[in-house]
Amino acid sequence: MESVKISGKAGPETRVVILDSGEEAFTTLTKFANDAAITAASLTAIGAFERATVGWFDLEKKTYKKIEVAEQCEVLSAIGDIAVGDDGKASLHVHVVLGLADGTTRGGHLLEGKVRPTLEVVIADTAAHLRRKKEPDLGIALIDIAKGKT
Repeated sequence: MESVKISGKAGPETRVVILDSGEEAFTTLTKFANDAAITAASLTAIGAFERATVGWFDLEKKTYKKIEVAEQCEVLSAIGDIAVGDDGKASLHVHVVLGLADGTTRGGHLLEGKVRPTLEVVIADTAAHLRRKKEPDLGIALIDIAKGKT
């Protein structure tokens, strides 16, 4: 993984993070966010995965239904955010649309993606801190605007 800050001298920072073949995207980006002390940001990405797992959230079961993509796929679009979780660490929430060789797509919440050959990510800090709070009635953590103000 390589990264470079492309703005931020007098305001929010924007970084470009390039992931290499073999890196697991979600884990690598979470580590990067923690190491860079990112407390609130949006992210976008394009590239490709050797394989990936996306999820569809089942409200009744309060868990993600895993959708395995066991083939090379293009990351046609990835969009998400970074906030601070209940544990004080970076919490990523990323949705992806993956293009398959036959032109069909798979999409959902990014759970795992093994990069091949690259993933180009742009991370843009926001001016305010964002906090993600676990919602027991839903089974997932959501951004809590009120918590971010404190």
